[in-house]
Amino acid sequence: MTFELGVDLCGLAPIERFADAPKGFNPKDIYSKTESILVFAKRLPITILFAESCIPYTQANSLVTAEVDRIALSLSLRLENKGIANVLIPSDDPYESWNEKKKHGQAILSLRHAAVFAGLGKLGKNNLLINDMFGNMLQFGAILIAQSFECDEIAEYAVCPESCSICLQSCPVNALDGTSVNQKACRPLSNFKNAKGYVLKKCWACRKVCPNAAGIYRSDMKNLQ
Repeated sequence: MTFELGVDLCGLAPIERFADAPKGFNPKDIYSKTESILVFAKRLPITILFAESCIPYTQANSLVTAEVDRIALSLSLRLENKGIANVLIPSDDPYESWNEKKKHGQAILSLRHAAVFAGLGKLGKNNLLINDMFGNMLQFGAILIAQSFECDEIAEYAVCPESCSICLQSCPVNALDGTSVNQKACRPLSNFKNAKGYVLKKCWACRKVCPNAAGIYRSDMKNLQ
């Protein structure tokens, strides 16, 4: 069903894997009947990483985010038509949790961690999920399902060599520490508002410099630069 809608990756995680989620951000805090979490992803094009203008990256990100939300709605309706109760999760905005002082927002469900629990990849030191085939160029969506299914195994492959810290060193505002992102430092570039009022994504260094940006098994990365 998911691949018919244009999904590039999908996986299922059991609710038990979210036992350590912070209070208020567990799937059952969002929908108490949740038993399984379907996580899916759409790819962004690799070549936008190497554009000199920030507009192509901004546009691709906006389009893929909207497409993921469209797919989530279609999936939710298809599941309901089969008699399966479910609740969709937005791919990005909106969310309620916001710390004005720290400029820190937190989505109702961490889709990166949900993707890890659904076997779609591992978190890198750049705090992005890295998939073995598609790298870190992915946007995620999720559906909370009130039914148990056979779920996917968590990925076992390594995504960051212990000695590699190129993403941390390349961040122009030193927002990365290897496990988290300082959103207050990151936001002025990742969500830059110009004089016209457009919100632009002016920095993606942590994606671009990653040796596995296009996937662990991609050998044609140089052809795309």
